Amino acid sequence: MKRLLSTTALIAMATATTASAETLRIGLATAQTGGLAPYDAPVIEGVHIAVDEINATGGIGGTTPIELVERDVRSDPAQTSIAAQELVDDGVSVLVLPCDADPALAAIGIVAAAQVPAISTCASSPTLPLIGGDYMFANFPGDNVQATVSAEWAWGEGMKTGYILYSPDTQYTTMPLYFAEVFEKLGGQMLGEDTYSIGQQDFSAITTRIAALSPQPDVVMTSAYEPDFPSFLKALRAAGVTSQVIGSDGIDSPTTFSLGDAAEGVVFSTAGHATPGSPLEAFNAKYEEVMGHPTETVFNAVGYDLIKVIEAAALAAGSTEPQALRDAIADLENVQGATSMITYKGTDGMPVRQVSLIRVKGGERELVGQPSPTADLVPAARMQ
Repeated sequence: MKRLLSTTALIAMATATTASAETLRIGLATAQTGGLAPYDAPVIEGVHIAVDEINATGGIGGTTPIELVERDVRSDPAQTSIAAQELVDDGVSVLVLPCDADPALAAIGIVAAAQVPAISTCASSPTLPLIGGDYMFANFPGDNVQATVSAEWAWGEGMKTGYILYSPDTQYTTMPLYFAEVFEKLGGQMLGEDTYSIGQQDFSAITTRIAALSPQPDVVMTSAYEPDFPSFLKALRAAGVTSQVIGSDGIDSPTTFSLGDAAEGVVFSTAGHATPGSPLEAFNAKYEEVMGHPTETVFNAVGYDLIKVIEAAALAAGSTEPQALRDAIADLENVQGATSMITYKGTDGMPVRQVSLIRVKGGERELVGQPSPTADLVPAARMQ
């Protein structure tokens, strides 16, 4: 009788181990509160929609359900590091890190030591995988790619002079440096640049300098985001500057579209636009069905895409082991996401994916275009 109980216990243990191995555990160390919450929170909504969709069919490939283990890092690098370690200790196979290279890189030592693949929700600095190493991936078009698309559009529209505003406080807000590099390669002239501090409330000195230029620049480019971008834009228009303003994906938010006349005509680069019949249009319809209200930002779809990448990697690897998943992600090609096709093969961890240019018109999105950048114009990553 004692031997029978022992055998039964062993069978139960083996069954539990098999069940565990057939579940893909994804650790989310993301910013659900704090300054990055306007980006990470909608991303995680999209993550949940994708996971629920996959699990409703039995999991990845119909056999491997996904389990999410979540931590709020409160937009803080130190908390990101702590959460990443907790999740690794908890046995996750993939880490999802915040929507900015700086806090994501706070987990670099943990990611490298554990050899667990990590993907930032929406960090776009091309330095992320370069600094982060072989296990660090991005999930968004790179700053250098977005800047090239924006600069080529500005030059093609006849803009010959420019001015940039950036912050040395985060790698993301230095995107205008890439813009200036490309714009000058095309033949444009930069009339000046200014820097600001994250969270700065008064931009009057900067906008006064721009207003004093004669003639004023044809284009002002910045990758400032909330709450800095609205403050800067309002101050710029109040100073009488009528230049074309180009922003980046950080202003793809409801706030931008509620700024009224100040934001009219602003153009920004982002990860996608819902054209008729597109996968993004279908995702937006599903989002509204699930959430009970329309999506207000592309970051919902970006979260959905992140899970589709992990799903594709797990299918290709035939495994939930971290090393196998890492190798599979690095070799992915033409994964269909909600926003576009996504490829990692042949890259250094920054995905090849479509960039959309959007114009604010009457408080709504107007598609300017979805051009591919000229490859030899795309600048090399700037190590800040």
